[in-house]
Amino acid sequence: MTGDHQTLALLLFSVVIAVTLGITTWVSRNRHGSAEEFYAGGRLFSPMENGFAIAGDYMSAASFLGISGLIALFGYDGLLYSVGFLVAWLLVLFLVAELVRNCGRFTLADVVAARMKERPVRIASGTSSVTVSVLYLVAQMVGAGSLVALLLGRTGAAAQAWTVIGVGALMVIYVSLGGMRATTWIQIVKAVLLLGGTVVLTVLVLMRFHGDFDQLLLTAAERSGHGSAFLAPGLKYGGDWTARLDFISLGLALVLGTAGLPHILSRFYTVPTARAARRSVVWSIGLIGGFYLMTIVLGFGAAAIVGPEAVRTSNAAGNTAVPLLALDLGGGTDSTWGTVLFAIVAAIAFATILAVVAGITLASSASVAHDLYASLRRRRAEPYSEVAVARTAAVGIGALAIGLGLLARDLNVAFLVGLAFAVAASANLPVLLYSLFWRGFTTRGAVWAVYGGLVPALALVVLSPVVSGSPESLFPDVDFQYFPLQNPGLVSIPLGFVAGWLGTVTSAEPPDEAKHAEIEVRSLTGAGAV
Repeated sequence: MTGDHQTLALLLFSVVIAVTLGITTWVSRNRHGSAEEFYAGGRLFSPMENGFAIAGDYMSAASFLGISGLIALFGYDGLLYSVGFLVAWLLVLFLVAELVRNCGRFTLADVVAARMKERPVRIASGTSSVTVSVLYLVAQMVGAGSLVALLLGRTGAAAQAWTVIGVGALMVIYVSLGGMRATTWIQIVKAVLLLGGTVVLTVLVLMRFHGDFDQLLLTAAERSGHGSAFLAPGLKYGGDWTARLDFISLGLALVLGTAGLPHILSRFYTVPTARAARRSVVWSIGLIGGFYLMTIVLGFGAAAIVGPEAVRTSNAAGNTAVPLLALDLGGGTDSTWGTVLFAIVAAIAFATILAVVAGITLASSASVAHDLYASLRRRRAEPYSEVAVARTAAVGIGALAIGLGLLARDLNVAFLVGLAFAVAASANLPVLLYSLFWRGFTTRGAVWAVYGGLVPALALVVLSPVVSGSPESLFPDVDFQYFPLQNPGLVSIPLGFVAGWLGTVTSAEPPDEAKHAEIEVRSLTGAGAV
């Protein structure tokens, strides 16, 4: 795009940034500065508001850009992400939402530390939460880089690098000034925009094929160059046993990882009661379910209308499939409506990234201040000093995410999120479920469960084809690949559960039966909950 069309695109794009900054500024003028206000927004949000915010937090760049791109490139195998991301919410609804709201205050560590020795448990859980959050942030940074580089008509490393730096700076501003209240309203606005834009694109794709979904699939298969194999399992994950095991590993990570994501768990503390938390999840499942059904149409629509080769030429990982689809549906590169539709979709995607990075940064900075900093001090930190530490931590986490985002800019964003889910399922889920449901669980078991999943997951990623040993790796010129799978979940998730069990049965510390009974009553009834 050149001339007036590019100016129009950039103008629409800038409106989103102005609106989100306006929300942050407005909210920051009415905040009180307390820990409860900064971390949980005063616990004043309704189930519907929180449900939209959860959906806004969860429907990330991986969902909008990455999944559609994978479906456009690999057909049926790309559907695993849509199915896995949605099915995961059943675990959250039935096992996590109400219990976490009743047992905790701000972070995952609150739930575990309620019946354990606080210091080692908070340090372990805080470390894990920050690690998962940074991995998730990297995916959003990569999506932002691909998107804005396409908007500017520049695909060079410099354009993507400056975009990543800009997103990092914005997310630090959102978190530092507005806290949870501003982050929540940005997520609500973003969820409405994203769902509206996705509905419009889905309708336009179906209209192109006169409502005939079969014809859409057949055209996508024909243009893919793979024929009927495009609509069958195995194009990406069916080559050999290694690929099939990778498929299982990814599925486990996606289904089990959501319940261990720090920025999702922290959303349950923004409502006044456990019942409101459960109703929030019901709202979010409806919104998220509809969205993921539409990503299937968009993915196959991009394959049928734009073509996999054009998608791959624009971005090798497929991250720009949806913006290119919007451009084509509107009339093409030099058409006014094509430019308008492209710019609106790009702006919505960018709003998606901004909202998600704000939520993740807030959750990770809360873990640094509320868990790590408060535990490493000799005395418990005062709420106001803790909030100041959280704001400072947001800057450091933003800088780290920027650096890693620059390094991983050529990887698919949905794939990167899959790695974050694997680490969350390996380190956070075992300790959470054991703490809630195992009467004999001990402090050593909690610490071992976290590190027993976290360390193997990170080590296996470093030793996998993601980092070295192939042309698509982060470091293609070196080879220290010893683990064949791209996703470590198949190995690291069981290790986290086994480590938690082993730490408990070998611990000399007797389990605190009275504390477990107290937590059990609180988790199920809400009696004594904050």
